Amino acid sequence: MNAPVIVQVRDLFKTYNEGDLALRVFDGLCLDIFEGEFFALIGASGSGKSTLLNLLSGIDKPDRGKIVIGGTNITALDDRQQTLYRRNHIGIVFQFFNLIPTLTVLENITLPKELGGSRYKAAEPRARLLLEQVSLADRADAFPDKLSGGEQQRVAIARALLHEPKLVFADEPTGNLDDDTGAQVLDILLRLTCHAGKTLVMATHSMEIVKYADRVCRIQDGQLQIDPS
Repeated sequence: MNAPVIVQVRDLFKTYNEGDLALRVFDGLCLDIFEGEFFALIGASGSGKSTLLNLLSGIDKPDRGKIVIGGTNITALDDRQQTLYRRNHIGIVFQFFNLIPTLTVLENITLPKELGGSRYKAAEPRARLLLEQVSLADRADAFPDKLSGGEQQRVAIARALLHEPKLVFADEPTGNLDDDTGAQVLDILLRLTCHAGKTLVMATHSMEIVKYADRVCRIQDGQLQIDPS
């Protein structure tokens, strides 16, 4: 691709200890992700797809190696700095929605901004706009337990995009949805990310989703293999 690199990973190592066993997930992994692309991660369960997303977002730390996002070496940041960087620059969509049941749909969407010091009223207009864009404008005052799984994931997408990140990570975002609902959620996610000039990095098992990706990488034996287009 001719686009600039937005994510650069160099010499990444990650090992987990299970009892007396050391399980190496990544063994010197290198990777470039370009601005505006839909980058799909595939691989067997336990291959490290979610681990890689957690490392890229600063939720987890590598044993060694460097991750640079938008010119910032996030591996050189302390925990607080990584949290602030993630809150300001990265959107994350999880498989299990992670909505707070005691907050309304609108309150769930505005919460990240409020945690960052913004007032509710300042975040509300964009939150309502995003609700319109995910076709949930009439559900702003509903609580999560009154929503279907697809509706909850659409709320989670809106929450992830509230601060207008250029980079969005999605971890099996349709994994808990039926095929038709998953297709609707994917359409909304692509429209609000890649089609809007953002970069989308998604871990998925779905070969239907892979068809839409600009590049597909398979994680195997601690390395990435680019699947032929």
